[in-house]
Amino acid sequence: MNAPTTRRLTVAQALVEFLAHQYTERDGRRHRLISACWGIFGHGNVAGIGQALLESGDALPYLQGRNEQAMVHAAVGYARQCDRLSAQAVTTSIGPGATNLVTGAALATVNRLPVLLLPGDVFATRSADPVLQQLEVPSAGDVSVNDALRPVSRYFDRVTRPEALIPAALQAVRVLADPVETGAVTLALPQDVQAEAYDWPEEFFADRVWRVARPAPDAGALADAVHAIRGARRPLLIAGGGVHHSEAEEALRAFADATGIPVASTQAGKGSLRHDHPADVGGIGHTGTATADALAREADLVIGVGTRYTDFTTASSTLFAAPGVRFVNLNIAPFDAHKLGAASLVADARAGLEALTGALSGHRVAAAYEAGYRAAKEEWERRVDAAYGAADDSVRPSQTQVLGALDGIVDDTDVIINAAGSLPGDLHKLWRARSRRQYHLEYGYSCMGYEIPAAIGVRLAAPDRPVWALVGDGTYLMNPTEIVTAVQEGVNITVVIVQNHGYASIGGLSEATGGERFGTAYRFRAGDGTYTGAPLPVDLAANAASLGMDVLRAATVGELRAALVKARGANRPTCVYVETETADTVPGAPDAQAWWDVPVAETATRPAAVAAREAYDRHAAGRRRHL
Repeated sequence: MNAPTTRRLTVAQALVEFLAHQYTERDGRRHRLISACWGIFGHGNVAGIGQALLESGDALPYLQGRNEQAMVHAAVGYARQCDRLSAQAVTTSIGPGATNLVTGAALATVNRLPVLLLPGDVFATRSADPVLQQLEVPSAGDVSVNDALRPVSRYFDRVTRPEALIPAALQAVRVLADPVETGAVTLALPQDVQAEAYDWPEEFFADRVWRVARPAPDAGALADAVHAIRGARRPLLIAGGGVHHSEAEEALRAFADATGIPVASTQAGKGSLRHDHPADVGGIGHTGTATADALAREADLVIGVGTRYTDFTTASSTLFAAPGVRFVNLNIAPFDAHKLGAASLVADARAGLEALTGALSGHRVAAAYEAGYRAAKEEWERRVDAAYGAADDSVRPSQTQVLGALDGIVDDTDVIINAAGSLPGDLHKLWRARSRRQYHLEYGYSCMGYEIPAAIGVRLAAPDRPVWALVGDGTYLMNPTEIVTAVQEGVNITVVIVQNHGYASIGGLSEATGGERFGTAYRFRAGDGTYTGAPLPVDLAANAASLGMDVLRAATVGELRAALVKARGANRPTCVYVETETADTVPGAPDAQAWWDVPVAETATRPAAVAAREAYDRHAAGRRRHL
């Protein structure tokens, strides 16, 4: 009998080789599980993972980043665009390089998006102890800064011996490929172990396919859901991000066409139906449309598909107000399917919607209900037109008019990326999504600085689609560094900088909660200690240009339209810079249509805070638990 074939490689070389042979498969289509590895090198990974990536060549392509958190954001943007079927890895040194991963890891796990993190770690052998950047914990010798990644990782392991890589790597890719379990996965790699050689079984490097199944709903649970839907007079479906991850948009359209049930969408689910579909009633919750939120308040049955019901969706448990309202939740994750005391349908979103449509054959909501929400939808569209429009092309645009100008030039292929500030609220209410992956809002973690690196990841996943990163001045200042990466790698993205000289979203929230916009403006400190002086002389357009972008400045609505058209046709990374009009006399997005619970000081001396607390108590009285 022949001895098993082995290959002598270092741990880092073996891991890179292993990752190059991992695949997912769904509906008969195969995808590389790990398509590339982002990296910034230091003493914790340069001679291990760095050397292995150099040797691997095209087997596992390398992408150079400038900021560790931003590299994770880029990988997350890539994974989302790929419907979670393909992902990327991120490697860092030990110390600050590793801890910079924590925010990105939290974002990935909160949003249920796969990313593989490969931080270096201190010596497993303790031959150099303490090593540069090592955290010493007197009560625990086996703790390193990488342990900060444990609570934000769906799987964590520290590979302290070469042979331990085999089970750790297999568990890591299992979690990455599992639509229920997926999120950030961390393999901490001590720098001495990375460079250690071992005789690896050849079968460790064979092609391995991780099949992503479409589990069908249980027959009894399906019958219960059908009974509930048939008995409802005012049903409302809420489409979450799971609709997109499952590629269930066509199944949802067929369900809406057959039943006439209106469809509202979360931030992650927007675009599940095209904006012009008769059943699409827009965003739901605190940043939702008047149409969707009015339907939610009166609904006797809420059908959640692929949503995890965040507080923005439920208006902090005040939105679904009808006495006796019940829930049916279709979700591949049992944890989410059972929320709000729902009748749960644990299944893939596409498989579940197809089963519901078939079982509901012949059922349709009352004509009066359908006519009512369609009329309300038409009224809301008139409000969108008013917010988007500008009477004069020579005036400075408002933020909503910036969105209107962009809306006027995009088609089904464009991707719009945003995450934080006041833009998510305006986009959720107003944006007319034209295709399944056009609307890319990271609102699970709402991380400032996500947009630019995520745009790079999306463009890498979809090189033929125009990609727009919409950022306010506050967000831009958090993380502009990956502009250099886009320029270096030739990744053609467009960054739209909306300059309003402060934190618009938090400024408005501060005012509403009695904080009087304290600490939210980018202005000089006045003599009385308040920040009410002139705007700071900061030129973000010049900054973007200094990082290598072509920059187009737009001072008026007309100039903005021209700049957006030019940027869309550009063949290299381009920035459109626009300073917006913030005067109260300029029409903006409609006010919030539902509440959001941000606790207000129970005792205060300033009148604004006292009044805000009174308003808070009135809203909070409407909270309820759905059991």
